[in-house]
Amino acid sequence: MDHNNVTTAFELPNKKIVSNLGLTKGIIVRSRSIVGSIGGSLQTIFGGNISLFTELCDKTRNEAYELMITHATEKGANAIIGVRFDATELMQGVTEVLCYGTAVKVQ
Repeated sequence: MDHNNVTTAFELPNKKIVSNLGLTKGIIVRSRSIVGSIGGSLQTIFGGNISLFTELCDKTRNEAYELMITHATEKGANAIIGVRFDATELMQGVTEVLCYGTAVKVQ
């Protein structure tokens, strides 16, 4: 799928939605390693961007995004509209990241 056909909007410019294939999603459940937790904790002492956690969050969101695209492609979609992210802490140090949208076919 062309990543230009993935949007948070509910339409794609110059494209006509010809079929709505329903919800598409990608879910990742990730825990911090002990090394990452200690490193991140040390970074909080100095303040500012906690790069270890930023990198972990970015990687996790990207993985959820790619899983969502794979799921949509398996449904026969060539575009995704209304894309959103959600995150839920399942237990201390364990977080679910969900990327979801509506799989569609466009012309």
